[in-house]
Amino acid sequence: MSSITVIRDEMGKLNGLGKKDRIAWARFVKIMKELEPGELFQVRFWFPRESWRHRKHFAMLAQVFDAQEQFDDPDKLRKWLEIGAGYCELLPGPHGKMVEVSKSIAYDKLDDAEFAEHHEAVKGFLRSEHSRRFLWPHMGETQSFDMIDTLLAEFEKEMA
Repeated sequence: MSSITVIRDEMGKLNGLGKKDRIAWARFVKIMKELEPGELFQVRFWFPRESWRHRKHFAMLAQVFDAQEQFDDPDKLRKWLEIGAGYCELLPGPHGKMVEVSKSIAYDKLDDAEFAEHHEAVKGFLRSEHSRRFLWPHMGETQSFDMIDTLLAEFEKEMA
């Protein structure tokens, strides 16, 4: 897959950054202008990850880790939450049974829009009855709901 780094130049026009990208950008613009009615052209794009979003997500995970009662390692909690949020793939385990394995959330694996969706999915899983019962087995339904609601409250406004 091709990649073009685009910059707004001194004249206010979009252009490629560097010779290679200027050539690729010109080709991209030409293809777009020459499209005939009914012709298709697929564009893949990447929104650079906002570092504040990344920091807030991991701050949320740290806060949940400190309050929960099941995990002794924050990475294990994170992996469990990723699987619970559906950010995983099925692979055959050592005995042939399919197991869920979390996918990477590294900067080059998820762009900002995808990471924002992942963050919301993790929050959704944390609010699930299954998650709350597992993380706080001694709490009742209302207590565990209040617990997760309190933990996530500060991340609701800032991550939108």
